[in-house]
Amino acid sequence: MKSSSLATVPVTSIPARTRVAIVDDEPTARRGVRLLLERDNNVEVVGEAADGAEAANLILREKPDLVFMDVQMPGCDGFQALAKVGVAAAPAVIFVTAYDEHALRAFEVNAVDYLLKPYDDTRFSAALQRGKEEVRRRQNDVVNTRLHQLLDYLQQSAPSPEENGADRILIKSSGEIFFLKAEEIDWIEAEGDYMKFHVGGRAHLMRETMARLEARLDPKRFIRIHRSTIVNIDRLRKLSPSFAGEYAVILHDGTKLKLSRGYHERIASLLKQSL
Repeated sequence: MKSSSLATVPVTSIPARTRVAIVDDEPTARRGVRLLLERDNNVEVVGEAADGAEAANLILREKPDLVFMDVQMPGCDGFQALAKVGVAAAPAVIFVTAYDEHALRAFEVNAVDYLLKPYDDTRFSAALQRGKEEVRRRQNDVVNTRLHQLLDYLQQSAPSPEENGADRILIKSSGEIFFLKAEEIDWIEAEGDYMKFHVGGRAHLMRETMARLEARLDPKRFIRIHRSTIVNIDRLRKLSPSFAGEYAVILHDGTKLKLSRGYHERIASLLKQSL
């Protein structure tokens, strides 16, 4: 089987460690949270703050993924600190407090969890796990957004079919952008709202219509043999009788594809040219 030299742009690099800040006006409480966090090798404590104003500066400076934050603090409480930071820069937050009357407001500002003092190790671990899951979700959302932006940019900046016969196809697959060279594509099939590219034994999906894709491909390299199938001309091996006057297209790797009646003339003409 022909090896593929697909170029890829990895876009799923996510930090292995969750960066955490601790905010509480009581040193003993901060120390307790830090000791529990230090049990997790996948957590990095990036700073501590003793009041809301200091917390806002810490968050804006260090940009932690997750913050364990007390609610009631002198001068500026936890909610006011988040207001200073702003929605766009706010990290995932777990509120830690001795008072349960703030719980409803905490979840109104999308807090990940609400730890009521005193809490045990099990309850803290559950809150931390929930916080890490929220951080991963946010990072994945950012990655996907950037991926789509990059893909849009690359597609817009790629040469037009008239300039290079669609020499490359850009595809998002499994968190990566693949630059498929035209000569590496074996065949393409429609699958719902997507086109499936078969390349050296692997398959990649791209959201596209058959008509638009066919218009982008070089007709000297690709031929449509069915309403839902396009093949690379270089991969054609032979035509094989099927049934009721139908034919199957056999590729060099043994793949057998249906040749639709409406496309007989196209492939017959191609075969005559190659004789």
